[in-house]
Amino acid sequence: MGNFGLKIDKFLEVLIDRRGYVKVLEGLENTLIIAVLGLVIGIVIGTLIATVRVVPKYKLLPRVLNGICSFYVGFFRGTPMVVQLLLFYYVMLPMMGMNMPGLHVSVAVFGLNSGAYISEIMRAGIQSVDDGQMEAGRAVGLPFSTTMLKIVIPQAVKNILPTMGNEFIALIKETSVVSFVGAANLYTAFNMIGTNSYEFMVPYLVMAIIYIVIIMLISFGIKVMERGLQKSDRRH
Repeated sequence: MGNFGLKIDKFLEVLIDRRGYVKVLEGLENTLIIAVLGLVIGIVIGTLIATVRVVPKYKLLPRVLNGICSFYVGFFRGTPMVVQLLLFYYVMLPMMGMNMPGLHVSVAVFGLNSGAYISEIMRAGIQSVDDGQMEAGRAVGLPFSTTMLKIVIPQAVKNILPTMGNEFIALIKETSVVSFVGAANLYTAFNMIGTNSYEFMVPYLVMAIIYIVIIMLISFGIKVMERGLQKSDRRH
């Protein structure tokens, strides 16, 4: 017990006396920025791809777009996130003569990756909506895009909310790899504290607890939203 107390003292010395908490707050902020913006970008991309995938393929353009979307989804679902980060940061950006901070690269790659997964989630949600909803919208003169946007997709979102929450949780956990492109996150912050205190056990334990608390809060928020949607459905 005395040895563990010494480990805690070393941790607190670096965290408080040497202002290690500044790095922790920066890492926490970046972790949330990457995950939240990645999810938002993913929802936009995923909804567009899902719409393309469910559009009837009678004409050439929908078939071409569907092929492009299939390749996109296959690539981002078939390669690890860290590989995508490395390819984007060390291969694609230099080839295009561009230079971006690691944080911006991480947001872009997380958004593109999330879009591939959300497209499949959203497609399943759209297909779970009764076909009569689309037919009813078209029957009153609404175009396909308006019917999809105002009638089908809102109902699909209700059906996929728990799965979307799981995607957000996955993004939070995946942020631990952004250090490969020089972006600060919780891992880099607590790794710095461990390096400076020559003791990694307590920093890594605290890091794990922070991740658990974040995910518990997200899970609680999703349950609250689900209850709200269920109450709304009962009123109607």
